[in-house]
Amino acid sequence: MNDVLYVNGGTPLHGEITVRGAKNFVSKAMVASVLGETPSVLSNVPQIRDVGVVSGLLALHGVGIEADPVAGVLRMDPTDVESAHVADIDAHAGASRIPILFCGPLLHRLGEAFIPDLGGCRIGDRPIDFHLEILRQFGATVEKLSSGIQLTAPRRLQGTKIALPYPSVGATEQLLLTAVRAEGITELSNAAIEPEIMDLIAVLQKMGAIISVDTDRVIRIEGVDRLVGYRHRALGDRIEAASWASAALATGGDVVVKGATQPEMMTFLNTFRKVGGQFDVREDGIRFFHPGGDLSPIVLETDVHPGFMTDWQQPLVVALTQAKGLSIVHETVYENRFGFTDALRGMGATIGVYKECLGGSPCRFGQRNFHHSAVVSGPTPLEAADIEVPDLRGGFSHLIAALAAKGTSTVRGIGLIDRGYEHFQDKLVALGADVSRA
Repeated sequence: MNDVLYVNGGTPLHGEITVRGAKNFVSKAMVASVLGETPSVLSNVPQIRDVGVVSGLLALHGVGIEADPVAGVLRMDPTDVESAHVADIDAHAGASRIPILFCGPLLHRLGEAFIPDLGGCRIGDRPIDFHLEILRQFGATVEKLSSGIQLTAPRRLQGTKIALPYPSVGATEQLLLTAVRAEGITELSNAAIEPEIMDLIAVLQKMGAIISVDTDRVIRIEGVDRLVGYRHRALGDRIEAASWASAALATGGDVVVKGATQPEMMTFLNTFRKVGGQFDVREDGIRFFHPGGDLSPIVLETDVHPGFMTDWQQPLVVALTQAKGLSIVHETVYENRFGFTDALRGMGATIGVYKECLGGSPCRFGQRNFHHSAVVSGPTPLEAADIEVPDLRGGFSHLIAALAAKGTSTVRGIGLIDRGYEHFQDKLVALGADVSRA
């Protein structure tokens, strides 16, 4: 029952909250510490479940962990890295997909690595084929077992040339974490260049890596013999910041998100303004507010950076249910990301999902039987409901809908939101929301 949140909605959110380091960066920077020969210190670390999972995986591999959760500081000492028992990795990782990123660093340090069956949010096909093929091209031997995948490196990994069919963030991270200590030069074409990727590159450069990023999405890495630890402050979580911004808009509120930064959020800020929201960029964060009057419908297409981030789409769709007119949203990054709209329709929203590529250019999901476009008609008043959280981002979107709806909603599976939103219930209370956890 502790996984249930009761939300008495219909009240605008007002106040200040703080976001810390990006979930999609912090866990990768923690994995990078395994590559160093000296300790690393990472600051601005949020207290989220994913950080706990990676800390546990590091400890299983012999990395010393010293944490100051209140200050948001982690010290990681990889001096005594060792192999971990398969059962321990499997039990600790749970549904996390992080273990795949340990492979490159562990192959360099130990000559072997193991990954259990991988989980993660069910928002579409996120195969690990890119990861395994990358590791094979570096010279790793990959053996699929009933319990997972065993990898070995009989000799030092070798630099290689790889072209991704799609600029996958996970595959780009895998290549970076593997190439920095491989022998020779590695070239990656069609790489992801999200801000979290660039912050990971900054960390690796501090450790002694030689990495260049060209304007045509080509990343080149010159392998080095050794790396040292780093000191780094994580960039702010632009997904969490946008989620609170969308909550302010959907509830007609006024929220200051301390720790939010403009450069990483420019595309979101443009869209937020087009819908009718207003914002004020401050030195310590960004104020997001509903100025009154009608919200405007938009035509929106998600894309890889610097396009509109797929993780921004779901919370904004909730706000679009309150816009006057028809909004069209075309999802081009994950093929099954509109499953969360079922609950919104149950709360009174008028949303249709379609297989066609609506409102934008044809994408890789067109003609493949995926419902990857949505039409949102508004404004529609939302009514309280009994909701089951489907995944991390969809779950927070359901939470926003419950906050905007009249009556008391029961939101089940709320523990999924703990994976990526630090102390979200405390933040809701700070913003004046009427919530209680069973």
